[in-house]
Amino acid sequence: MAQEKSMAVPEFLSKAQLLKQGAEARVYRAQFLGKPTIVKERFPKRYRHPVLDEKLTHRRTVQEVRSILRCRRAGISSPVVYFVDYTTHCIFLEEIVGSMTVRDHIVSTQQSDSCMEPELERLVERVGQILAKMHDEDVIHGDLTTSNMLLKCSPENGEPDLVLIDFGLSYISALPEDKGVDLYVLEKAFLSTHPNTEALFEKLLKSYAASSKKSSAVIKKLDEVRLRGRKRSMVG
Repeated sequence: MAQEKSMAVPEFLSKAQLLKQGAEARVYRAQFLGKPTIVKERFPKRYRHPVLDEKLTHRRTVQEVRSILRCRRAGISSPVVYFVDYTTHCIFLEEIVGSMTVRDHIVSTQQSDSCMEPELERLVERVGQILAKMHDEDVIHGDLTTSNMLLKCSPENGEPDLVLIDFGLSYISALPEDKGVDLYVLEKAFLSTHPNTEALFEKLLKSYAASSKKSSAVIKKLDEVRLRGRKRSMVG
């Protein structure tokens, strides 16, 4: 039965819409069980030994699914996992319809004439709270950027729901060092994508620190990682 399903997946993908292909995976849009679906397919790396490649690809797929499920159990908005095929290394995920990236929202807000600084401050405070919750669950995202966060309109209270996506580099770790590096990756991406937002990012970190039970050790590690990064850039 499992083999029949695995044989059916390539046929299913041949009819799906290819959205993008990166170094690690192809991403498709399709309808699965009548629902709008994003399918992530990890493909073989020809430069790696087949046995090693299979082992690494399987582990990455397991880690991604595990991280998403752990976040959802903790009440953190992330896509529903509809189906996983470990033979073809495909994950069938809920498509977050009617959403926009936090990146696009910040850019459009900054470009508008009206003063929207308080609204952006509330947004980054929410981001800080959600990342604190994620790290308290020992989930390391591995690729935190404002492009990997979506805003989806919520019919209940009118305030957009913040959804974390793309857990392809994620893993489980309780180490403050790993959580500090996670925040450092976000800081570098945030400040390069959104220039002159240092004060905004500091608000995000303050919100994180106030929301996480383990924040002091993580922020200390973040400072250490920043120092290492500055030393590397000075050395060249």
